[in-house]
Amino acid sequence: MDRRSLIKNAGIAGVLAAGVAPAVHAQAAVRWRMASSFPKSLDTIFGSAEMFAKTVKALSGGKFEVSVHAAGELMPAFGVVDAIQNGTIEMAQTAPYYFTGKNSIFAFGCAVPFGLTARQMDSWMEHGNGRKLMDAFYANYNIKSRSAGNTGTQMGGWYRKEIKTIADLKGLKMRLGGGLFGEAMQKLGVVAQNMPAGEVYQALEKGTLDAVEFVGPYDDEKLGFNKVAPYYYYPGWWEGGAELEFFINTKAYAALTPEFQAIVDAATAVAARDMTAKYDAVNPIALKKLVAAKTQLKAFSKDLMDAGFKASMEVFAEHEAKSAEFKKIHQDMRAFQRDQLLWARFSEFRYDSYMAGVKL
Repeated sequence: MDRRSLIKNAGIAGVLAAGVAPAVHAQAAVRWRMASSFPKSLDTIFGSAEMFAKTVKALSGGKFEVSVHAAGELMPAFGVVDAIQNGTIEMAQTAPYYFTGKNSIFAFGCAVPFGLTARQMDSWMEHGNGRKLMDAFYANYNIKSRSAGNTGTQMGGWYRKEIKTIADLKGLKMRLGGGLFGEAMQKLGVVAQNMPAGEVYQALEKGTLDAVEFVGPYDDEKLGFNKVAPYYYYPGWWEGGAELEFFINTKAYAALTPEFQAIVDAATAVAARDMTAKYDAVNPIALKKLVAAKTQLKAFSKDLMDAGFKASMEVFAEHEAKSAEFKKIHQDMRAFQRDQLLWARFSEFRYDSYMAGVKL
């Protein structure tokens, strides 16, 4: 096995123990900057960027360092794609669907309504056509991508009033992270608004917003949404598994030695796994705390879910009619999803359904 393969397939400890890291010591030092679209307070998502930088430094013996900057430090949260494209920074950590204003295809790099779960997304990206298709698209922006982790299936958001019927959504001013689900929600009467996470609490408190969705219990509690909106709905059908991404400037990556490229690839894998695992660990604890603090946990009705599905399929059809590339990626994802859902009927779904009904 060559050094690059070893670094890609071993953990930090294994690589260091094998004596690979010292081999990079003779190389020239590299210093990169990474801008995140998230605040430091979100130790789950922002923590993925920090884990990446820590791993790169460890694997390179300090010869390759990446400084990590929270939203607003180097540029606004939604300015990172422009910065990557023009070479102002070497890396960004973001949610691709924030940039559907540039092109709706960005959504497939993160989450689409009634889309893939975390494991399905990882599988499509790494062993299906997902990464290949998305990087072909990202090349238009001088970007190559790597997973930064996945939130898992998200919650349906915080509301100042109960949402009993579809009619209750009409005129609702709601912060939506971005992407195609904003268009689907607009078909249901929601006034969709996209804003960075750090600006949402104040808008919700002042009544500028009536509702907000972000991620899930752990992050939402940190952001304090339960203090200003008592109703917490589930599931977030628009984000079955939201993928965060590392965007890397293609020229900066190409300029690295093969060893340093392998280190970048290995470090992204370490960071992505850590983020997803952390969400699964902390969300149940946070949810229990929120419920104990009088949060009113409620499920979306089947009627509302059905209306959301119908609206979403209309949005996909509209975009497919306008873009052959959109249609190609969407149809590839759905074909992959159909096989995943078939398999889940005999594995995860059946098992989880049973375990949810027994007393441990």
